[in-house]
Amino acid sequence: TSVHVGAAISFPLGQAGLASKVAETKIAIEDGADEIDYVIDIGQAKMHHWDYIKEEMESIVSICREHNVISKVIFENCYLEKDEIKQVALIAKEVKPDFIKTSTGFGTGGATLEDVKLMVETVEGQVKVKAAGGIRDWKTCKAMIDAGAQRIGTSSSLKILEEFEAEAK
Repeated sequence: TSVHVGAAISFPLGQAGLASKVAETKIAIEDGADEIDYVIDIGQAKMHHWDYIKEEMESIVSICREHNVISKVIFENCYLEKDEIKQVALIAKEVKPDFIKTSTGFGTGGATLEDVKLMVETVEGQVKVKAAGGIRDWKTCKAMIDAGAQRIGTSSSLKILEEFEAEAK
């Protein structure tokens, strides 16, 4: 069918080692996933081990590219400082996954306009941004899109579509 199958790698905190993430990615693709969402190693990001974050991103993104699978890198921004978000986005700008993503939706906070704008500005059109986590109405969804998000992650899609249709009338 045209329905995409996504797989979450090292969900929700990204703490699995690189070898585990690579193995999870390969197995998910073998099992039919055509989109991979992986969570960066938040601990490594907090320690500013940027070479590790880059190696991790390059490894997973390259596997996705080899198999023509969409790659999404989840930052889990609620645990990162603004300078850390910017640094991971700069790495993504160089590595070029298909998307960088604000949140798993399971952390202590979801997408914020400030974070989406920072991510969009930092990657300068080289990578798409997905806003996810806490988007529960059309007003918030539209604000994220206006800020530059090209995909929205939400568990409130029906409500958002109803509000969108009501506004369009």
